[in-house]
This record gives sequence, C-alpha cells and structure tokens, in this order.
Amino acid sequence: MTLKEKIGYGFGDMSSSMFWKLFSYFLPFFYSNVFGLSLADAGVLMLVTRIWDAVSDPMMGILADRTKTRWGKYRPYLLFFALPFAVCGILLFTTPENGKTLWAYVTYILMMTVYTGINVPYGSLLNVMTADSDEKSVLSSYRMFFAYGGSFIALFAWEPLCNMFDKGRAAVEGAGGLDAVSTNPAAWQSAMIVIASCCFVLFILSFLMTKEHVKSESTVSVGKDLSLLLKNKPWWLLIGAALASNLFNTVRGTTTAYFFSDYIIKTVEMAPQWAFLVSAGIFLSIGEISNMVGVVLAVPMSKHLGKKSTYMISMAALVVLSILFFFLPATPFGYWTMLVFQVVISIFTGIISPLVWSMYADVADYSELKDGTASTGLIFSSASMAQKFGGAFGGAAVMWMLAGFGYDTTAGAIQTETAINGLRILMSWVPAAVAGLAVLVVWFYPLTKQKMAGVQTELAAKREAQSAE
Repeated sequence: MTLKEKIGYGFGDMSSSMFWKLFSYFLPFFYSNVFGLSLADAGVLMLVTRIWDAVSDPMMGILADRTKTRWGKYRPYLLFFALPFAVCGILLFTTPENGKTLWAYVTYILMMTVYTGINVPYGSLLNVMTADSDEKSVLSSYRMFFAYGGSFIALFAWEPLCNMFDKGRAAVEGAGGLDAVSTNPAAWQSAMIVIASCCFVLFILSFLMTKEHVKSESTVSVGKDLSLLLKNKPWWLLIGAALASNLFNTVRGTTTAYFFSDYIIKTVEMAPQWAFLVSAGIFLSIGEISNMVGVVLAVPMSKHLGKKSTYMISMAALVVLSILFFFLPATPFGYWTMLVFQVVISIFTGIISPLVWSMYADVADYSELKDGTASTGLIFSSASMAQKFGGAFGGAAVMWMLAGFGYDTTAGAIQTETAINGLRILMSWVPAAVAGLAVLVVWFYPLTKQKMAGVQTELAAKREAQSAE
C-alpha cells in the first residue's frame, strides 16, 4: 500500500467521525436545550432511531459483500453516498416551526440509514486493501488518527461556529465572563452546513485515493452467512468489547456538554487569561488530540504485547482513572487536573479504537479460514452495529439518568445538588463500570497474536491454491 492510499483511507473516517462525534456529544444537548424536546422524549428518540440503525447494519453488510463494480465491492458507496450524507446531516440540525417530534424521528432515521450506507462499506474496505494483519493495524491506525483529527476540528469549531452564526445573541455570563454556547436553532443549522460541506469533500477524496487489492467473495447464501457468523465465538466476544468501549465514550461524551454548562462553567473561577479553556468544546478537543497520541502508540504496543493484552491493559487503566475523576474538585486546580485526566483517559481510548477495527479484520480472516467464505462486509457491519448500539443505549441512558437526577432543561435553570452529583457520576463511576465489563469480556477472546499468525499462514496458502485453480 502507498502512503496516498493510507491517507485516503484516513479521510473517510475523518468525515464520518466529524459527524459521529457531533451526534454523540452535542445532538442530545441540541434536542433538549435547542430543539425543545424533553429529556425523556430525547432519550426514547435516540434509543429507537439508533436501534433501527444498528439493525440495518447487517443488511448493508450483506449487500456490500455481494456488490460487483469496476471500482470494487466497497469503494463505490463512498462516491454515491457522499452527498446524501452531507444533506442529511444538515436536515438533522434543522428546527421546524411545527411537527418537531415527527421531524426529529424522520431526519434521525434518515441520517443514520445513510450513515450506515456509507460507513459499513468504508469499514469493510480495510480488509480488502491489504491481507497482512500488521499492515491492517497500521491502516487502522491511519484511519483512527484521521478520525480523531476530524473530531478535533468539529468539536473545537462547533461552539465558535454556533456563536458566530448567532448574530443577535446576547452574551451569557459564565466563569471569568465566558459566554455559553448559543441556543439559536438557525445558528446550529448554519454551523452544520459548514461541517457537512467538509465531510462531503473528504469522502470524495477517500474514494479517489484508495484501491481494493484483495479479492474476496461470499460463496454461500445470506442465511448461511448469518448462521456461520452467529456460531463465531470470537465475533460475539469482540461485539461485547466494542459495545463496552463505545458505551464508555458515549456516556462521557454525551454528559460533557451538560457537565460544563451547568457545573464547571458556573463553578470554576479561572483567571481571565485562562477562562477560554473552560468549555465543553475545549475539553473534548483536547481529548481528540490526545486520542491521536493513543492511535500512534497502538501499533507498537499491539506488536509487542498483542492486541488482546493491549486492549485489556488500556481498559483497566480507564477503570482507575474514571473513578479518580469523581473526586476532583470544581476549583481552578481541580479543573487543571481534570484536563490532565482527560488527556490520559483519551490516550488510552485512542489506543483502543484502532485495535477494535483491526481485531474485526482478524475475525474476518478467522471466519474465512474456518468457514470457507468471505463475509467481510457482514462482519464489519457488526462493528458499526456495536458502535451504534453503544451510542443508542449510552445516549438514551444519559438522558434518562439526567431526568432521574432531576436535571432541569429550562434556560438559565440552577441545578439541584442531586442533579450536579448525577453529572459527576455520569462522568466517572458509570464509565468505570463499563470499562470493567470490557476487561472481563476480552479476557475470553481467543484470537491472540500467536493464533493469528497461524491463521494468516493457512489463509494465504488457501487463497493461493484457489487462485491457481
């Protein structure tokens, strides 16, 4: 593979991640504090729409596995879905005058369906760009490095874009005179137009710069493909691990906007020259930069320790760090410490992200060797499914738990001590419990470094024999 192809592949997830992080971190806040849905309704909306989205992933994987064009099986979807992807993102952040609940359901379902249509083939593309397991880890690291770069750009720019497009916005006093993010619906829509335009260009570049080098074909029926997958033990365990890691990220990310808007900004009194650092956008953006450091570390760590051990060590560290985060005070020193914790936590989540995608590629190879058929798209669609189930349950759980803690979505509301403690728990103890579950699940994952070396040797020989026939 050339450097051009690696960068081109990275551009695809750079685009997807810009949308995904905004959906995960700011869309719940948009629905409850800008669009006008109640916390309970927003929670149901996120659960129902993302469950549909997750269920549609295997269907897309099956379709992509059986696609045949002059551009390959998976690349064409990057070209044909790029524009619908951008348009649906804009519609999602559009607030109508009437029929808001119906509009929210229709646009969210439409957006997630299109997201599936482009992201499942994009993920599957990894396994047909190279046949080498270590090179897949490298390619996966390029993917995640660019993904976190895109996330950083989107999260860092989001609040300034919303405020810039809100021309008549009155300043809202916060810590050190800091303004809160605009809640003007038109400003949020305009900000998304900017982000969506960037996403469109990035997917087109990804299509133009990548190639499919490995020829694979699903040789059995759809029913047989599904039956074989359901009997695949490594796949089940990896689904559990991916679901847990996505839950961890979603719960922390979704809570952050509320955590800052109603606790940190109103409590931490930073010196004027540092007040700009006290915002959800800065906190999340620092996390994305740190994620990129973790991605760089993922390849050497996994080569030395193996993917399974690297995953378990990283998740165990997240358990400890998340628990300690609860005890950090809302003081200037405490906030600086929170930023340090955000850096370290994000480095470990950055290590985990490329590992998961590379492990799915290993599961696909294991499945092809064991079952005699390549169902790459179906297996990678399950990765997207786990991501979306994590987002669905994580996002909905945050909404419902906030409601349970008595969080008040009224503009300018002063939150009760119970609601504030709820925000702190959602940033610490809940993610810690999820990370602990991930460690337990991966303990039983059988595809170690040594196991995969044997799988790849046998699979290479099998493919060579088939091509010679």
